Amino acid sequence: MVLPYQAAENPAAGTMKTTLNLNDEVLRRCKQSAARNGVTLTRFVEDALRAKLAPQPKRRFRLRLLTVQGTRAPNVDITDRDALYDVIDRR
Repeated sequence: MVLPYQAAENPAAGTMKTTLNLNDEVLRRCKQSAARNGVTLTRFVEDALRAKLAPQPKRRFRLRLLTVQGTRAPNVDITDRDALYDVIDRR
């Protein structure tokens, strides 16, 4: 995946040579993937870092309600307003 960024007229502008210690297997897989995608290892690593540093979309909150089946019959007819008030007043 190639992410958009400001391309400099001079390819060396805004770059810094650096040394990284990478796991052999990780480096091998990066090289293979870069070759498959037709990009340099540098470009592949830069794109991977940009993707990792990009703001992540917020996960949507989902409320999961737990419901249980009651074993007792209702103590009050909920269609009878006066009966509901009687139960509420008793507490």
